[in-house]
Amino acid sequence: MQTAKQTKTPNSTLDKAKKGKPITIVNLPQGNIRSQLIRLGITEGDTLKCIERLPGGTIVVQKNRQEIAVGFDLAKKISVIIQS
Repeated sequence: MQTAKQTKTPNSTLDKAKKGKPITIVNLPQGNIRSQLIRLGITEGDTLKCIERLPGGTIVVQKNRQEIAVGFDLAKKISVIIQS
């Protein structure tokens, strides 16, 4: 889900993603959390799709066929570009 025209300036954080909208990861938090996200296949520059917003704030994103649940507190720390 890459788009040809992308800007590197984040306009939001992952916790604000809307269901069904594509998002591009701009910045991941440092440390162990960053390593865990990279192991799950989420890296800076990736374009994902928000497929679900669960009660409690958990965001479920999809990259290719993989679905990854990201907790609300972590989602607030991931800078993204929410595409329209």
